[in-house]
Amino acid sequence: MEQAVRIDGLGWIPGWVIGSVMLVVAAGIAASIHGLVLRLVRRLVGGERIFLNLLITRTTGPTRLAIIIFAVGLVLPAAPFEPEATAAIAKILTIAFILLLGWIAVTALDLAATLYLRRFHLDVDDNLLARRQVTQTRILSRTATVLVMLFTIAAALMTIEPVRQYGVSLLAAGGAAGLIVGLAAQPLLSNLIAGLQLAVTQPIRIDDALIVEGEWGTVEEITATYVVIKIWDWRRLVVPLKYFIEKPFQNWTRETASLIGAVTLHVDYKASVPRIRERLARIAAASPLWDRQVVALQVVEAFAETIQLRALVSARNAPTTWDLRCEVREKLIDFLQSEHPEALPRRRGELTAVDVDGPIRRWHDGEGRSDPALPAGVQGKGESGGG
Repeated sequence: MEQAVRIDGLGWIPGWVIGSVMLVVAAGIAASIHGLVLRLVRRLVGGERIFLNLLITRTTGPTRLAIIIFAVGLVLPAAPFEPEATAAIAKILTIAFILLLGWIAVTALDLAATLYLRRFHLDVDDNLLARRQVTQTRILSRTATVLVMLFTIAAALMTIEPVRQYGVSLLAAGGAAGLIVGLAAQPLLSNLIAGLQLAVTQPIRIDDALIVEGEWGTVEEITATYVVIKIWDWRRLVVPLKYFIEKPFQNWTRETASLIGAVTLHVDYKASVPRIRERLARIAAASPLWDRQVVALQVVEAFAETIQLRALVSARNAPTTWDLRCEVREKLIDFLQSEHPEALPRRRGELTAVDVDGPIRRWHDGEGRSDPALPAGVQGKGESGGG
């Protein structure tokens, strides 16, 4: 029979109404006390202690939930509920407590990772160690967060009789339910395992310069299941973690952030290579992008009509190397056009004239002079800038 409580002036009120009011009031008082204490602590800490303020901010939710669970659990035995209702509410409090423990564990992992990474800075030229530590810490912390969440959900399911088997299967991966869950979670688990491999071997790191699927970009974020690559034109390429375990890709900053950039030019055989090499050295020395390490010019190939030059310059990181390559290419082209035009590529031709009264006369003059013996209609130059 349903319990009821008689209140003077109100008559008989159902027990579940009185009990609900008691629980709501208890939760409200607990939340109010938590808010007052939190404001007091913030005032005592002040705004200059960054980590303490971060700690307070990250733990606000878990501590509020903890004090509410404690207050409701304290009042529940005195509430005039039916035994079945009391047992159901106690079950809900148990599940909430398990979820609270998982929340606290995830928050603790995040705070520990944040505290550890405070010693490393990515905004320096030589940030190889920082990128290595940031990548490893983020991958491991996110993988651990996913595992904590799985165990928390499994533990919560195990407290509910109708779905207890699903919680057991999620932990032990046994039985038909475990097989279904395992198959459904195969992509997630494969990426989690790939994430652990990446954290240990580190073929990629945060801020690495990569060429993936023909796109050049930098690693912006590494999650528990995928990698976000910021393409040079600000697009984002999202790639599964296991891609970097199974497929080849280029990493321009695997060992160091410094890179050597190459600029290729095709010039005429009359080009003065020492003169171009001297101008390259002057361009590099005047550029703030050059790291004063490598500058060189080489003849790397000779074709029928041109020779191929390769200019090498180094910079402190991949974006700077790209900008330096563009600057060197632009200034070398301007130098060839304005001060060394004879080095511009030319096409040499051979002119053939047919004399109707005599044999075929062939004319070829590298200096551009015409053969006076040829008819006026076939007089021309032996070389031209474009044809």
